[in-house]
Amino acid sequence: MEFPFSASKLPLQMFVNNEYVDVENPRKLTLYNPKDGSLVSDKVPVAGTEDVDLAVKYAQAAFPAWRKVAPAERTKTLLKFADLLEEYYEKLGELTRLTLGSTPAFAQMEASVAAQGLRYNAGWIDKFAGQTYPEADGFLKIIRNEPLGVTAGIVPWNGPLVTIGLKAAPALATGNCFIFKPSEKTPFAALALGPLIKEAGFPPGVFQVLPGDGSTGALLSSHMDIRKISFTGSCATGKKILEMAAKSNLKRVTLELGGKSPAVIFDDCNIPNAVKWTVDAITAGSGQTCFAASRVYVQEGIYQEFMTAYVQAMKDKAKVMGDPEAPGTELGPMVDRAQYERVSGFIQRGQSQGKLLVGGPRVGDKGLFIEPTIFAETDPKSEIHTQEIFGPVSVVRRFSTEEEIMKLSNDTSFGLMAGVFTQDINRAMRIAAEFDSGMVGVNCMSLSFLNAPFGGTKESGIGRECGLSALLAFTETKTVMVNLTY
Repeated sequence: MEFPFSASKLPLQMFVNNEYVDVENPRKLTLYNPKDGSLVSDKVPVAGTEDVDLAVKYAQAAFPAWRKVAPAERTKTLLKFADLLEEYYEKLGELTRLTLGSTPAFAQMEASVAAQGLRYNAGWIDKFAGQTYPEADGFLKIIRNEPLGVTAGIVPWNGPLVTIGLKAAPALATGNCFIFKPSEKTPFAALALGPLIKEAGFPPGVFQVLPGDGSTGALLSSHMDIRKISFTGSCATGKKILEMAAKSNLKRVTLELGGKSPAVIFDDCNIPNAVKWTVDAITAGSGQTCFAASRVYVQEGIYQEFMTAYVQAMKDKAKVMGDPEAPGTELGPMVDRAQYERVSGFIQRGQSQGKLLVGGPRVGDKGLFIEPTIFAETDPKSEIHTQEIFGPVSVVRRFSTEEEIMKLSNDTSFGLMAGVFTQDINRAMRIAAEFDSGMVGVNCMSLSFLNAPFGGTKESGIGRECGLSALLAFTETKTVMVNLTY
């Protein structure tokens, strides 16, 4: 198959019913390359009411047949799509890099995770069993997990293809039709999926892609014929989606939102290991990740030794920041000017809320680059300590006792990820239980697995992605009661 899209030939249509179609909505968006500010396109489409309705209509028509497709055939389709993502990852990565500023290594990682997610969920298709309960009372109870119907995923700009494995894969594996809406900041790789969707063998209407911004997301969230929304993004937007879902048809909602993840580092830890994980976890994706280790708490006995290594490691990361396409680059720019100015504003205001140890200034005279930044001994009530920054910025505080640091770690409205670094397994498991967080790393930080639930507590979200949790989130439980006594 010849892949039809590139940086010079962008996908600028929606993909519905296995065809590329112009959107009816006349609005267009303009996108720039964050590495140098050059124009990428001023013709990015925004799906409006008629466009969303059309996609939903096609999905409704496709659903009855798709839910009945034999498990072996559905498995074959998902596996083929996974192979195609890996085959064309370089071309898809090029399209993402235009507006995200990501590296070629990121493109390979993204396609790999998406493909692994498809394969993992495909493996469940003929194994996703229900339950039965004994008929001693004269009634056999059969519990079925049935597809919801038309579902949708509204995905973030920092991982536009990763979410195929997290959202589309479990939705399609369980017999749902799926509408994929990428972020308006990084839409091109998702919009280029059409040829791969057709080549994989998805029937028309089963897997569709709609471009657009928040207005498109609102149409999906409030649509009366969409049965489920899976959203990853900000807390503020997540709350709006939940409200629209409730006010429309009470559609099912999964929300994976923000974080302000603490890493608690005890005196007995392996210091090089703790430094590596905490630095990688705040600089991955240039800090534009939801479970970044943005709060680092170090016990006083090793504070100076840890900080010396931590500061140097962050300085070293600054040396590998630059043009995403240059060999050796690990850190790219912020995704756009709005995000650059948001992170820069936090850094500027933060200098009155803590001690700036490293980083802060703009890197270079063009592009949207921000140097990895550390603030020490910040006020625990300050915005830089409590709010999600979504950039390569961490705050560090020393602590004395376990009781003290657990109170501080949990004193936040977020609860996505937490980490504890210690060689005392009893302490590690005790701390893991006490964290008010959906995920906890022991001697590791800011990672996830396709076969284990991913998600957070409090304002970090509702529900879980990955593993069996994702399959349950895209199905409805039905209880069938058989009278055996008549």
